[in-house]
Amino acid sequence: MFHIYCPWCEEHREEEEFHAKGQAHLVRPPEPEKCSDAEWGEYLFFRENPRGLHHELWVHNGGCRRFFNIARNTQTYEILETYKIGEQPKLAQAEVLPLPRRAAEEPESIRVKVGERA
Repeated sequence: MFHIYCPWCEEHREEEEFHAKGQAHLVRPPEPEKCSDAEWGEYLFFRENPRGLHHELWVHNGGCRRFFNIARNTQTYEILETYKIGEQPKLAQAEVLPLPRRAAEEPESIRVKVGERA
């Protein structure tokens, strides 16, 4: 279970109180009525899906009900930073460090062949 820091409440709360709303820092077209269908569709439906650092919009729906942004590593699910709407993130793509991984090989005593009982 994640514990997420709400920058508005200034405390860590359980993830069940929050809801992800998509990619952060999207700029709405200044005059949507003048956009072509393709341009409007691009704005509405196409989002980045990076591997690594991703800035996301979240809402604290079980608490203060305010929106804020999270910088999260999508490979490890690690939350690197939370910040209020209108603030700039402190982290850039180069600053994301992967967490160390376990060795892929498990000890012989743990392995069970298919069809065997443990």
